[in-house]
Amino acid sequence: MPNVSYFLKLLYPYSMDFRQLRFARAFAFTILEINNRTDVLPGITLGYWIHDSCSDVQMAIKIALQFENGLDPVFNDTNSCLKSATVPATVGDSTSSADKHQFPAFLRTVPSDHHQAAALAKMVKYYGWTWIGAVRSDTDYGNYGMAAFLKAAQEEGICVEYSEAYIRTQPRRKLERVANVIRRSTARVIVAFVHAGDMKFIIEELAQQPLPPIQWIASESWIIHPDFLRFNICTGALGFGFPRSVIPGLREFLLDLSPKQVLESPLLTEFWESSFSCSLKGRTGSSEFLRECNGSEDIRALQNPYTDTSQLRITNLVYKATYAIAHALHSVICNETQCDQTIKFAPWQVKLFCVPKSVCSESCPPGTRKAVQKGRPICCFDCIPCAEGEISNKTDSLDCIRCPAEFWPNMKQDGCLPKPVEFLSWDDTLAIILTVFSITGAFMAVCVIVVFYRHRASPIVRANNSELSFLLLFSLTLCFLCSLTFIGQPSEWSCMLRHTAFGITFVLCISCVLGKTIVVLMAFKATLPGSNVMKWFGPLQQRLIVFSFSLIQVLICVLWLKISPPFPFKNLKHYKEKIILECDLGSVIGFWAVLGYIGCLAFLCFILAFLARKLPDNFNEAKFITFSMLIFCAVWITFIPSYVSSPGKFTVAVEIFAILASSFGLIICIFAPKCFIIVFRPEQNTKKHITGKVLS
Repeated sequence: MPNVSYFLKLLYPYSMDFRQLRFARAFAFTILEINNRTDVLPGITLGYWIHDSCSDVQMAIKIALQFENGLDPVFNDTNSCLKSATVPATVGDSTSSADKHQFPAFLRTVPSDHHQAAALAKMVKYYGWTWIGAVRSDTDYGNYGMAAFLKAAQEEGICVEYSEAYIRTQPRRKLERVANVIRRSTARVIVAFVHAGDMKFIIEELAQQPLPPIQWIASESWIIHPDFLRFNICTGALGFGFPRSVIPGLREFLLDLSPKQVLESPLLTEFWESSFSCSLKGRTGSSEFLRECNGSEDIRALQNPYTDTSQLRITNLVYKATYAIAHALHSVICNETQCDQTIKFAPWQVKLFCVPKSVCSESCPPGTRKAVQKGRPICCFDCIPCAEGEISNKTDSLDCIRCPAEFWPNMKQDGCLPKPVEFLSWDDTLAIILTVFSITGAFMAVCVIVVFYRHRASPIVRANNSELSFLLLFSLTLCFLCSLTFIGQPSEWSCMLRHTAFGITFVLCISCVLGKTIVVLMAFKATLPGSNVMKWFGPLQQRLIVFSFSLIQVLICVLWLKISPPFPFKNLKHYKEKIILECDLGSVIGFWAVLGYIGCLAFLCFILAFLARKLPDNFNEAKFITFSMLIFCAVWITFIPSYVSSPGKFTVAVEIFAILASSFGLIICIFAPKCFIIVFRPEQNTKKHITGKVLS
């Protein structure tokens, strides 16, 4: 269970201040009241420790630090509590230090001494008292309070004759010196920022000798203390006190004491024996009271500060402070329906919920910016989410900042993350599919080469230049494999290799097909009477055609690589939230020159094959070349708009698809019929059948 500590402060050595005891009992009453409520910390029992600081600052600090460090100096333990290493909150004296720089977790139900000091200065100025004396307790309470008053008094034009400090632990000669300064002074108005315990010593010392009439200006510590009503020299004292209040049920709680209950608490035992001047039965240890309490003692008949609930001022502040802690604990460990006792929390978390909010608009969280509401004060604003690509990493940011080019905001828009880089990687599903097709195509080409080589002496292989057929199959193998250079992270070498390898291998391929088409035409011409055309178009000339057409493409690629080669490029414009890693073409003219040259050769080959498609022959290869070129041209014509419009890695995938589709079109249309005859129809693999000199 959470524990809350309270310091009971005794003003005088070896005696008890009954008023301070009432504060401590009010603390216990508040804890009991909270534990009996169902709307605050339901199912949670608050415990507490009450410690006697003996009205000593050092003692109070020692105990507070022991709490925070897990040492439990228990003077008054309650059996209902389980000991824990630390306590989440401490309720201290009203004169505790208010230095928020030293103690940022310090919160108060007592108004700040700075406000009291300013009010006292204005009151002195109001009555026209410009010549005053000043007395303070030599503690943080007195020193800081008086410093604030003197600053405010100077601003009001008030002069100070003297400023003396005293604390009751100092030697008596110090007290006599302060009293003599007051007696000899010409100032008849004295501002006393003094703790009640220190002030009592000063007043008792001044009462030893006659004193001129003095107007006391008192701090809240002693102006509302009932003990000073019996001193005539305090008559007419002015100051600011806390408002009176009523706490229902407190008086009954204070008076509901039996001797048995009293014996369970050393503090209540001391109170009982001091009030009735008797010794309780069963008490261990010696007692200064010779008479033994007989049970006839009536606490309701007592007239002392403990039983006086007519002016509950500081008592009400204790009540409110305890409730503030309870509500803060409730906010930390409870939700709308129940509390979770297993939640671990630090004392500073409790502090966050003790501070009330008074704002026109809630703070703008990171990821938003402040926008002042038109016609309203600057404290009233709307929280506008940062625009796309922008972040704010601070609360109440006035502006959002744009992420660097290669970064993008996270989901909360309070930080920039590196953009993911996209390219057609080897482990991508699409890349794996394309790789399988590429290897399959290359394997098909190799298989056809093997079949053709084993049947190289057969008429169907020897017809129409077997040398061009093998060269065509080799170039088709390279076409299938060159598509693999388009997969993977682009680099300087891969960017140059993929486009040039593609351009050269395809020109080599089309050049071979073009050579075979020309052979078909020339062969028909050679059958005409008196024709000598094959003399000028033999194997040497066919090789020269392939070499010449391929050399032109090589020169185009060399110029492209020399002038403005392709290079890896981070495309930051296509997508806002990711980077496309691609190969920039370098020279667009070079790319389209390579592609255009392939297209021209393919178109020329298609025209020639189309013209030769009806030549008389059982196995007219021009028919299959026509169909293959039709597929080739269709693929690359549709490639252009697809290439331009495809985003990111799909641009590369479209290019690979075009390479594979056109390559499969060539190998299937040109070589599948021949392989079918060689493998499944060997009886048709004769010269007579190919030349059409046998009946089908």
